Amino acid sequence: MPRIAWIALGVVAAVALATLALLEAAGLGAFGHRDGAGTVTRAKRPAEEAARAQAGIAAAAAGIGLAKPKQILFGDLHVHTTISYDAFLFSLPLLRGEGAHPPADACDFARYCSALDFWSINDHDFAITPQAWQDMKDSIRECNAVGGDGPNPDTVAFLGWEWTQVGNTPENHYGHKNVVLAHTDDANIPARPIGIPRAGELSSASTLGLGYVALRGGGRMHDLARYLRERASVPLCDPTVPERELPADCYEEAATPEDLFRRLDEWGYDALVIPHGTTWGFYTPPGSRWDKQLVGAMHDPSRQTLFEIDSGHGDGEVYRDWQELTFDASGKPQCPPPRRDYEPTCWRAGEIIRNRCLAAGESAPECEARAATARANAAEAGVAMHRTVPGSTPEDFLDAGQCRDCRMPSFNYRPGGSAQYVLALTNFDDPAGPRRFRFGFIGSSDNHFARPGTGYKEFSRRGMTESQGGPIDPKNPVARVFVPPPEEPVAESVPYKIDRLGFRNFETERQASFLSTGGLVGLHADGRDRDAIWQALKRREVYGTSGPRILLWFDLLNPPGTGAAPLPMGGEVTMRDAPIFQVRAVGSFEQKPGCPDYATSALSPERLQHLCKGECYFPSDQRRLITRIEVVRIRPQAVAHEPVKGLIDDPWRRFDCQPDAAGCVATFSDPDYATQGRDTLYYARVFEEPKPTINGQNLRCERDAEGNCTKVHLCPGPEGDKDDCLAPDEPRAWSSPIYVDYTRS
Repeated sequence: MPRIAWIALGVVAAVALATLALLEAAGLGAFGHRDGAGTVTRAKRPAEEAARAQAGIAAAAAGIGLAKPKQILFGDLHVHTTISYDAFLFSLPLLRGEGAHPPADACDFARYCSALDFWSINDHDFAITPQAWQDMKDSIRECNAVGGDGPNPDTVAFLGWEWTQVGNTPENHYGHKNVVLAHTDDANIPARPIGIPRAGELSSASTLGLGYVALRGGGRMHDLARYLRERASVPLCDPTVPERELPADCYEEAATPEDLFRRLDEWGYDALVIPHGTTWGFYTPPGSRWDKQLVGAMHDPSRQTLFEIDSGHGDGEVYRDWQELTFDASGKPQCPPPRRDYEPTCWRAGEIIRNRCLAAGESAPECEARAATARANAAEAGVAMHRTVPGSTPEDFLDAGQCRDCRMPSFNYRPGGSAQYVLALTNFDDPAGPRRFRFGFIGSSDNHFARPGTGYKEFSRRGMTESQGGPIDPKNPVARVFVPPPEEPVAESVPYKIDRLGFRNFETERQASFLSTGGLVGLHADGRDRDAIWQALKRREVYGTSGPRILLWFDLLNPPGTGAAPLPMGGEVTMRDAPIFQVRAVGSFEQKPGCPDYATSALSPERLQHLCKGECYFPSDQRRLITRIEVVRIRPQAVAHEPVKGLIDDPWRRFDCQPDAAGCVATFSDPDYATQGRDTLYYARVFEEPKPTINGQNLRCERDAEGNCTKVHLCPGPEGDKDDCLAPDEPRAWSSPIYVDYTRS
C-alpha cells in the first residue's frame, strides 16, 4: 500500500477514534451540568399573612356557628421537581420545556405563589441518586429554616419520595404511593429512599447513542446525558444485608407494598404512605382492583392511613360497576360489551377496524370477524390497547374507556381503585378479625414543575397542570420515549405485547384532556408548626379539595359517653344508637388578579413570571357560594364476596344550600343504622358554584340526540399553548369519613 494511503487510513482511524471518544464522553455526561438543589429565596413571608388567613377562617367559623375552632391549614403532599425522570424530560427544550425546576423552586412557589401552609417533595424513587437525596434534604432543611422552623412558620416543608410501582397485569400492579417523613434530620430518616426494582430507560441507554443525542441537541441535552448516566451508575443494595448496615450510596429496592412496609419497619422512623392515582388508567392495567392490597402485610394500617382522592390527574372518588375487561376461567382477558354509560376501549378498537373494513369494501361477516379479532388483541394489550390499531389517532377512540357520568374523572377510569370501592372492601382471611381500609381523604397536585398548590387560579395550563399537549416532532431524538413510530392505517388489527413499561405504551395525547391544576389537603390542627400538622395528618382530621380553599367541618354530634365532645372527621367510634352528624361548609375566596406585595417584593419580575406565571394566591374579601352538600354512606362488606355496588349510597343525603356567603349547614341522622346493625362509614362532599376550569369538560365531546359522543375536541385545540381548555366545573371538597362500628352490647 502506498505511503499516502497509509497516511489517509491513519487519519480516518484517528478521526473515527476521536469521534468515538467524543460520543462516549458526551454519553457519559462530561459536558453536562447537575441541576442541584437550587437556592431558596430568603425573604420571609410576613407573619401577618398567616395571622390574617387564620383570622378569616375564625370569622367564617363564627359566622356559621362554630366557637373556638382549630386552625385550618392548607397544603400539598405530592410535588415533583426535575429530579424526577419524567419531570426532567418535560424540562427539555425539544419538548418545549421551561428548563430546570429544582427543589428550591418548590419552596419559593409554596411560599410566594400559592401561599401554602405546608408541602412535601415526592420525586420518583428510581430517579433519586445519593447526591439527589442529599440535594432534597438540604433544600427541605433550607426551606424550613428561612420559613421559620418554630411555632409559627410561614411554610412547613416535609421530606419524602414517591414509590412508583407499575405492573403490567392486574395481579402484579400495586400502583404509586407517596412516602412522607415526619422529620428531616439524618438521625430520624432513612439513609436513602426505598424504591421499586430499577429498570427501563434509566439504565438501558447506550453510551454512544446517548452521546449522539446530546451532541445533536446540545445545551440541556448534555444535562440529560449526565442525569441518566449518574442514575445508571448507582449500584443496587444487597437485599440480604440489614438496612442499617448497607452503604448510603446504593439503590434500595422494594417490589411490593409488603417489601416497602417491611423496610420502613426496619428503619422504624415515623412515616406516612399515601396511595394516589388509584383510578388512573394511564398506567394502571385494566381489570386492576384493590382487593389484593388488603391481604396480609400488603397493607400497614399504622402508616397507610391517608388516600389521595383528587389530584392533577383527576377525581378518583366514585365506584361504577362496569368493567374494563373480564377474565375467563383460565385468566385470559375478554372484552365486555358496551353499556350506555361506558364503552370499553377494546370494544372501540373493534369498531374502528370494522369501519375501516367496511370502507374498504369487505363483506359484513368478514368485517365482524376482524372486529372480534381486534377486540381480542386489544384486551390482551392492557394499557396499550390503542397500539393494536395501526395508524389510529386519539380522536378515533372518542370517549372509550372513560367514566361518562363522573366529575372530572381520571383518565381511562379504573373503578376497582376508587375511594368508594376501597372503603367498601373487607378481607375475611381471618374470620375472627376481618380487615378493612380506614383512610382519611386528601387532595394534592402531583405537579411535575416544582409548583405545589397550583389550584389557586385556573390559568396557564402549561406548567400549572401536566397537560402539555400538542404534537411531538417524530424527528425529535427524544420523541421515541413518548410516541411510537408512525404507521399507516389498515383494516386489520395487530397483536401488541408490552416488552417493557414506558411512555410509548401509554395514551399520552388523549390523557392530556384529563389533567387539571390539582387538589389540596385541608387539615384541622392545634397549631401551624410541624408537629401540629403531623398530628392532624396522623389522626386523619383532614379533607381534600379540588383546588380552592373551601372550609369544611364534619362531626359526629352524639358519640357515646356522657358529655362527650363531637367526634371530628377521620374519627372512628363504636356505638349502637343512631348517629347524628353535622356538616358545615364555607366557600373559598374569590381571587384578585396578580400577586400580593410580599411576593412582588421577594421575587424579581423575571422569577415571578418564570415561577408563578405572573399570578399568585391573592384572596379578595368575597367568598364564593356553597351550592349543596351531599353525604355518602358506605356499609363495608359483612360477608365474603358481598357485591359492592349495593353497599355504596351515593348520594345518600342531599342538602341544597341557600345563596349565602356565610356558608351552609346540614344536620342529619341515620335511623337505619340501629335497625340494620352493621358497621357504616359516612363522609360529606360539598360543592361551590361553577367556575371556568382547565379541562372542565375533558374530551369536550359533541353528542348526538341519544347522548353518544360522536366527536371529541382534545386539549389543546387549534390555539395550541394559548388554549387553557376552560369549561365550567363545580369546585368541591371531601371530608374524611367517620367510621361508626355497630355494637350489640
